[in-house]
Amino acid sequence: MLDDGVYDVFVVAADPADGEVALSLTITSGEQKSEVVELRRPGSMMDAVRWLGLPGELTVRDGAPALRLET
Repeated sequence: MLDDGVYDVFVVAADPADGEVALSLTITSGEQKSEVVELRRPGSMMDAVRWLGLPGELTVRDGAPALRLET
């Protein structure tokens, strides 16, 4: 689990399953650089293809992650 904060990330894998997309995010800066974080979001196969390789920002507050991708 990550500490509360804001992390720069990059989507390295996006696998669709049952109306969700399982994302693997690599942290690209800071002390946790190169750690991989797994996150699930609602989405489809098209979302998975579109999100793969995108940079973004992962915000963790009170242990809850929120992801914003640069589309």
